[in-house]
Amino acid sequence: MKLNFMIIDDNKIDLFICKKIIEKSSVNHRVRTFKKAYSAIKFLEVFTKKLEYQEVFLPDIILLDINMPEMSGFQFLSEFNKLEKSIEKPIKIFMLSSSTNMHDVIKVKSEKHCVDFISKPLTVEELNKIISKSQSFLTQNHYPKNEIANYY
Repeated sequence: MKLNFMIIDDNKIDLFICKKIIEKSSVNHRVRTFKKAYSAIKFLEVFTKKLEYQEVFLPDIILLDINMPEMSGFQFLSEFNKLEKSIEKPIKIFMLSSSTNMHDVIKVKSEKHCVDFISKPLTVEELNKIISKSQSFLTQNHYPKNEIANYY
């Protein structure tokens, strides 16, 4: 089974780095990238209308930037919370940001779907921590333990 990542970041270089880190890891994966949080929400809304589409690509983990034009990471979370009940699979979100604002870090910790705040750029070590922190969640969602253990 593949681990599905969604990366949402308005910076093309950061998107590229995240995607390459995931590709170079031993994770059996699929990655979907979005430069706009609004586009990612619209993509996820499709799954709330057609449940059979959830087999196509529903993320297990979302790496979400905070500071983006049009829709910030926190605005994305607000919209995601409205969709959550319609999506059958729980999704874990990690805020990936260059923000040094302590208010952002505290706010991330108070968000129910956010597992952690990670400073950019994503590294192999941080990716391993993300997978490690998601292990029990992933196991509950039909990923065999031995398959997850091979990721880090």
